[in-house]
Amino acid sequence: MTTDTVIEISNVWKIFGANPEKALQAIHDEGLSKAEVLAQHNAVVGVADVSLSVNRGEIFCIMGLSGSGKSTLVRHFNRLLEPTAGKILIEGTDVMALGPKELQSFRNRKIGMVFQNFALMPHRSVLDNVAMPLEIRHISKNERMRQAAAILDIVELGAWGAKFAHELSGGMQQRVGLARALAANPDVLLMDEPFSALDPLIRRQLQDEFIRLSQILKKTTVFITHDLDEAVRIGDRIAIMRDGKVVQIGTAEDIVMNPADDYVADFVAGISRLKVVRAHVVMEPLASHPGPIPADAPRVNEAETLSTLINLAIDTEHPIVVEDGGTDVGVITRANILRTVVEGTEMS
Repeated sequence: MTTDTVIEISNVWKIFGANPEKALQAIHDEGLSKAEVLAQHNAVVGVADVSLSVNRGEIFCIMGLSGSGKSTLVRHFNRLLEPTAGKILIEGTDVMALGPKELQSFRNRKIGMVFQNFALMPHRSVLDNVAMPLEIRHISKNERMRQAAAILDIVELGAWGAKFAHELSGGMQQRVGLARALAANPDVLLMDEPFSALDPLIRRQLQDEFIRLSQILKKTTVFITHDLDEAVRIGDRIAIMRDGKVVQIGTAEDIVMNPADDYVADFVAGISRLKVVRAHVVMEPLASHPGPIPADAPRVNEAETLSTLINLAIDTEHPIVVEDGGTDVGVITRANILRTVVEGTEMS
């Protein structure tokens, strides 16, 4: 594990059944498929040989259709589920080696979790709900209320601390759930489809709120979703799962531009490239461009979106110069832009 890696899991398997070890051995020895494991051993493969790492401060999205194993996988990070095999390291701690008391303390201090179900205590006020993780730590009442109030201010619910859950809308309740997870100041946030039960408008507003909070708090986050648009919008990197396996890991741009297989290509076919593809992918090297670059040619950063490039190309006859740290590194012509757009159309 490198200094910038917060979570590292290696060769994690989860098999549900009466004898998961026997089923796993049969998979290794006979190369059984998921369907064959079910037929021959009456066992279900939930997670199949998954290895991945999550960097400090990163929002790492794990996505897939229902039954792909994404929610099962994330529950291994804090051992809500015990893996059949594999290794899990968080901040260098071998999570599998922790005893019951150590694991309880580890969960409370290191990991915050937000579920699709808000799971707020109806008999407690909003402020008391948020303060619960601090109460478990035996922090004094005055101090935990102070910290809980500060977190409520961050999620813009400071005026609602004395209310009860039933007095809040669904979106507000989910913000309380997020505030509760943040109250203990965990190193890692695990979020299992936290916005999927909400109306589309509220969902988008909470995505905006989460992006804002992430920029402020810089928490290392594993975010589970079945919605590719959501993953593209908020994730620094995305892992796509199918049948318990990770099919591809990369940035949204990586996955949209270079899908690993037909399954991923079908998955991303409906995603617009306009906000995903960046200038560094569209450009050609500066040295390969014939002729001089006009002094008044527009300049963009290499992270500029395809949408912006199209608008610039409409307004100028000149090629667009791409910069990296103040140095010219590439050129984008209208032909480059058109080729990128057409390739995206052919994919869909």
